[in-house]
Amino acid sequence: MHKRALQLLFGFILVSLTAWNIWVSTQQSVLDWGGLTTPPDNLWTIATLIDAYYGFVTFYVWVLWKETRVLPRALWFVAIMALGNIAMAAYVLRQLARLKPDDSPAVLLSARNA
Repeated sequence: MHKRALQLLFGFILVSLTAWNIWVSTQQSVLDWGGLTTPPDNLWTIATLIDAYYGFVTFYVWVLWKETRVLPRALWFVAIMALGNIAMAAYVLRQLARLKPDDSPAVLLSARNA
């Protein structure tokens, strides 16, 4: 991804999540949250889901960069969006298993997959 696309993506995440949380805060204090499904409690549930999926997208940007082939990119996207942190942990463990014994952990973050 290009720098501008990343700036737009993460700018959108920052602004929209901040705006949603400010608006929800005007509807109900987070300290008064009492459930999952009934108004106004469901607004904080929605805020939490938005936050989680934005986190999944943020992690996926790294996967998108690391993976150079279309099929792994698509499969990891589906896995991350469907399974969240389970798929993310599996991806990191897979990447760690690929490291050579003498590789620095920095290689995990900085090297693209062949």
